[in-house]
Amino acid sequence: MGENKRRMLAGDWYLPDDPELSADTHRRAELCAAYNAATTATPEERAAILRQLLGRVDETVRIRPPFHCDYGHHIAIGAGTFVNFGAVFLDAAPITVGTDVQIGPNVQLLTPSHELHAERRRAGWEKANPVTIGDNVWLGGGVIVCPGVTIGANTVVGAGAVVTRDLPPDVLAVGNPARVVRVLGGG
Repeated sequence: MGENKRRMLAGDWYLPDDPELSADTHRRAELCAAYNAATTATPEERAAILRQLLGRVDETVRIRPPFHCDYGHHIAIGAGTFVNFGAVFLDAAPITVGTDVQIGPNVQLLTPSHELHAERRRAGWEKANPVTIGDNVWLGGGVIVCPGVTIGANTVVGAGAVVTRDLPPDVLAVGNPARVVRVLGGG
């Protein structure tokens, strides 16, 4: 494993313009294109593409194309999860989605962040922090989940919210930045 990939997986600053990482993104681009073009394929054929693309995906997961990701193999999605149209999962770090999760259209799960210092940002430095979505979470349309965020089980995040910090289980969160507005009854 090359230095930049090792640094990326360790959550350290790395340069993504690297031959090894470029090969990984080329693999992802081919598989995402195949999946997104397979709108008339059988469910089994589409599931086979997802198994090649993603690190772990249960056979009961449904993802409506188009679906986009950085690498794919850093994504794990649990049983019974539904991902609606236009999802973007930038998986420079692990993205873990629990079971029975509902993900609305145009949701973004983002693990990379860029250097704040302008000169290092221009040079391309970035790092990534994992995103974890608990079981039975509902992310409304257009939700953005920022790097390093964990959303607890049974939580609902309202449409258009930007989640910049961890959310506990069993709450309703809305807004930008997302804030808890109500405790829910649990699973």
